[in-house]
Amino acid sequence: MISVGFNAAASVRVSNELGASNPRSASFSVVVVTIISFIISVIAGIAVLALRDVISYAFTEGEEVAAAVSDLCPLLSFAIILNGIQPVLSGVAVGCGWQTFVAYVNVGCYYGVGIPLGALLGFYFNYGAKGIWVGMLGGTAMQTIILVWVTFRTNWHKEVEEAAKRLSKWEVEKNKPILE
Repeated sequence: MISVGFNAAASVRVSNELGASNPRSASFSVVVVTIISFIISVIAGIAVLALRDVISYAFTEGEEVAAAVSDLCPLLSFAIILNGIQPVLSGVAVGCGWQTFVAYVNVGCYYGVGIPLGALLGFYFNYGAKGIWVGMLGGTAMQTIILVWVTFRTNWHKEVEEAAKRLSKWEVEKNKPILE
C-alpha cells in the first residue's frame, strides 16, 4: 500500500511541476520517488524472505499451509518489489497525462501476457498456484519494464510544452459561460 500512496504523490507532484514549467524538478521527482519506493519494497521483500518460515503462523496453525506459504514467499518477495515500482511509474504517467497509454499497457500486460501465461503454467504445465503467480508476475514485470523505459526516456521539456497546451485549452474553456 505504500507504493499506492507514492502513486498518488508522484502523479500530483509531476503534474504540478509540469504545469509550473519545471521540467528538471519533474524529472528529479520521478527519480526520487522511484528510488525511495524501490528501497522500501526491497526492504519489505527481504523481510518476507527472512520471515518466510514463520510469517504464516500469524494467520494459521496448519503445517501444510505454513509449508505452502514458505514455498511461495520468494514469489511474494518478487511481487512486492515489482509492485513497489510499477504503481509509482503509473502515477508518474498519469501526472504526465498519459492515462490512455497506461491503460493500454496495463490491459495488454495483464490480459495479453499475465493471465494467458499464468493459465498455461498453472494448468497446462501443472505448476498450480506457483505457475499462475509466475504468469501474473510476468505481466507485472513486462508492465514495469515498459513504464521504466518510457518514463526514463521522456523529454521533460516536451512534457512541459504539452502541459502548457492542456492548461491553455482549459483556460479558454474556463472563460466560456456555463449555460449559453
